[in-house]
Amino acid sequence: MRDELKKHNETRTTFTAKFIRYGLKSSYRGYPKKTLLFQDVRSIDGKIKTDHVWFTITKGFEALSELAPDTVIKFDARVKPYTKGYVNYRELIDERTTDYRLSHPTKIEIQKAAQ
Repeated sequence: MRDELKKHNETRTTFTAKFIRYGLKSSYRGYPKKTLLFQDVRSIDGKIKTDHVWFTITKGFEALSELAPDTVIKFDARVKPYTKGYVNYRELIDERTTDYRLSHPTKIEIQKAAQ
């Protein structure tokens, strides 16, 4: 569980993160959606809040154009809980847990370009 994010539950906070790579996730209908993977997500005071986070591309990320690996970005995001895990209804096994994610990223800007 992301205990550091849990401390900021339902609040909008400023973060920095290092871009790693692009990815794809399937969508219910239509084409797969492009995603971004970030590592070393830190609060503005420099403390690590989570090791990684995935975002779906939004207008804010599109405005940055193509990101190179190791580019550090700064953004605001809301910390929200979500349920993850598996439920086996046949054997009545519930392995769901609550975890925390970053959602609604805004004010996205490049803080340090890749070398």
